[in-house]
Amino acid sequence: MAVLSPRRGGFAAKGAKRRGPGFDPLLWGIPIALTLLAGILIASTQRQQATTDWYQHWVTAAVGLVVALLLARVPLERIARFQWPIYILMVASLIAVRVIGVSALGAQSWINIGGFYVQPSEFAKVAAILLLAGVLSKYPVERPIDLLRPVAMISVPWLLVFVQPDLGTSLVFGAVLLVMLFWSGMPATWLLLLLSPLFTAIMAGTMPWLLLGWIPLMGWVAWRALPWKAVGLSLVLAVQGLFAVGTPWLWEHGLRPHQRARLTLFLDPAQDPLGGGYHLLQSTVGIGSGQLWGTGLMNGSLTKLRFIPEQHTDFIFSALGEETGFIGSMLVVVGFVVLIWRLLQIAGQASSDYESLVVVGIGAMLMFQVVVNINMTIGLGPITGIPLPFLSYGRSAMLVNCISLGLCASVARRSRSLRRWW
Repeated sequence: MAVLSPRRGGFAAKGAKRRGPGFDPLLWGIPIALTLLAGILIASTQRQQATTDWYQHWVTAAVGLVVALLLARVPLERIARFQWPIYILMVASLIAVRVIGVSALGAQSWINIGGFYVQPSEFAKVAAILLLAGVLSKYPVERPIDLLRPVAMISVPWLLVFVQPDLGTSLVFGAVLLVMLFWSGMPATWLLLLLSPLFTAIMAGTMPWLLLGWIPLMGWVAWRALPWKAVGLSLVLAVQGLFAVGTPWLWEHGLRPHQRARLTLFLDPAQDPLGGGYHLLQSTVGIGSGQLWGTGLMNGSLTKLRFIPEQHTDFIFSALGEETGFIGSMLVVVGFVVLIWRLLQIAGQASSDYESLVVVGIGAMLMFQVVVNINMTIGLGPITGIPLPFLSYGRSAMLVNCISLGLCASVARRSRSLRRWW
């Protein structure tokens, strides 16, 4: 029996358990290559220090790879049975961070377990994806009221991470939710309405005259797209007005000067070259100094002299740009693009909506982190503290990336497609 799957396109064989190829060169090869490169870059950033973070990065990746290979052999349906216990455990761990957590770099995000520092917010991303996939596959968003369930599910971990405070990771939850809602079949116009308050806030703080056209446009979209036209129009206009009026007030009275500077310094970091803009200035100088071919691995001058703070974690791309140049940086970017494309292929060939949504959620998580991190390091976005997948040093982040890889490999092995992936 065949069932039409409008979310992924084409027909899926109901209950099919067909296996795909045993080894997927793109799904496994790209992350492994990035991890090997990362160890060299991390060692380069710490040449003047007696540390072994590069070695620990590879050890963590090796452990994570074993976990990924084991998960690849487990059908996602079995894991789905534990999605609620996993979610509850995740929420409990985020609450524990507030009570017994360890602070570093201005955020209380870690728990010390037997000498190992674990970051629950990283694992919370996968737990949220698993639960959202279960909810959306069973209760697709067909009416505006259907949004309450997935939004409520994601709001709990989002809020607990936001108050740590960890703005970067909290943004990942929002990006994952929007992409999974769209993939589950929610109309694109509804997605636009969900995103519109963000654009309203940006316009209110930069070019308020644009609101004269933007707010009526969103009202027209609401009237055309929402089932309860009068109620929907009133609600959308009220939200738009709230953000239009509240954003300037919040900017002046709700944020501290250093918080405002962090959000705007990327536009002109030279206004505070020895303070808030120092990090970004040094990052862009390092990337630019690599020119076309780079200075060579382990030969970056700015990297060697540690001009860029936290370079082995969130700013590892600056070391990549300096030592491998434009060519090396573009190869890494292309690698990420190909990996995301492969995940979309796997999602489109999945044998169930649940599996498809899990893979898409993981793809959205990785894609958002890549885009935000690279934009941050080259000066096209504010510094938010989001790591670059497989490249930035971080044991919790690496384990989560490997777990995600294993879940996607599990779906690929049981793909409904009879064709080889290439």
